[in-house]
Amino acid sequence: MTIPKNINQTINYQEGAVVSKEIVKKPTGTVTLFAFDMGQGLSEHTTPFDALVIITDGIAEITVSGVKNEVKAGEMLLMPANSPHALKAIQPFKMILTMIKS
Repeated sequence: MTIPKNINQTINYQEGAVVSKEIVKKPTGTVTLFAFDMGQGLSEHTTPFDALVIITDGIAEITVSGVKNEVKAGEMLLMPANSPHALKAIQPFKMILTMIKS
């Protein structure tokens, strides 16, 4: 039996760091939790898969193909495959990243 868990209590912020915790790993995709401290981020990169970001706490600036998006808790954004994207913490934020491989 699986016990429900509070997403924001499953991963914690760490000063000056990005913390990640993979919770599902399958051949068809992954689900990973992230916690970004203030000012932390991921530099621009691409992936060969679609990725869905759901912000669960705080505010992120997510740039996709040169377009900046301010994404807040309770909002989501699709990052299409092969589109350059970057993330930055406007405020400390937590997110669920679902990578869809098929």
